[in-house]
Amino acid sequence: MTVAAASIWVDADACPNVIKEILYRAAERTGVNVTLIANQPLTTPRIPSLRSIQVAPGFDVADNEIVKRVAPGDLVVTADIPLAAEVIAKGGDAINPRGERYSADTIRGILGMRDFMDTMRASGNVGGGPPPLTLANRNAFAQHLDTWLARRLKF
Repeated sequence: MTVAAASIWVDADACPNVIKEILYRAAERTGVNVTLIANQPLTTPRIPSLRSIQVAPGFDVADNEIVKRVAPGDLVVTADIPLAAEVIAKGGDAINPRGERYSADTIRGILGMRDFMDTMRASGNVGGGPPPLTLANRNAFAQHLDTWLARRLKF
């Protein structure tokens, strides 16, 4: 079984380790190219189709590198909604580590809600970060990843 030319790009600085492990297994099982991009050094298993790229520190440096490299049909794993919007605009697919798929139909509404929540947090009305990743989140991520891979596998 081989995978068509599409690749997976991971916004790795904030990606939970359990999601990275799912991606490592997918790379090993299918041979899909998985590239983790981060501002810090990453330790990854030795899998021929897996690599990591360390970029300079700074705001949106990793995001900008992903946008520069992503091609139509590629998948980007990110919780960064503006990055997901740029990926979709370039013809890529985007999913967050909780298994929520971003699409051209939904991204504008998600961006609007993000901006609203930023305003609420800045005014002190909302605090705290996202809830912990659940087993249901991991399963949803794995299911979306498997669906994406199945559309690209050639037997």
